[in-house]
Amino acid sequence: MVTKSSREIFIQGITRSGKAFRPSDWSDRLCGVMSQFRPGGQKPGGHLTYSPWCVPTVINGVKCVVVNAELRDTEPMAWDFVINFAKDNDLQMAEACLIPDSPGS
Repeated sequence: MVTKSSREIFIQGITRSGKAFRPSDWSDRLCGVMSQFRPGGQKPGGHLTYSPWCVPTVINGVKCVVVNAELRDTEPMAWDFVINFAKDNDLQMAEACLIPDSPGS
C-alpha cells in the first residue's frame, strides 16, 4: 500500500502471486525511463545515470526499484507512471526506508 506520508516505496520484482517478474532487467529499464527526472531537471548526459528518485537495487536476491517521494512532490505524472507500472504488472510494493551500508562493511 502507498500512502501520502510514504517517503520511499520499494517496488519488488515479485508478483502478488509470488512469481518472478520478467524480463529480468525490468528494474534497469524502468529506472532508465525515469532517468530524466531529477533534482534541478534534465541535464546534458543525465540519461547516462539513474535519477536519485528512482534507483534499481537488489534486496535479498530480489530485484527492486526504490522510488523516493520527492518524485511525487516534483513530478506527479512521473510518480503516477511508476506506481501504475507496478499496479498494472501486479508487483508487490512496500513502504520502507533504504538504510545505507555502514562504513567498512
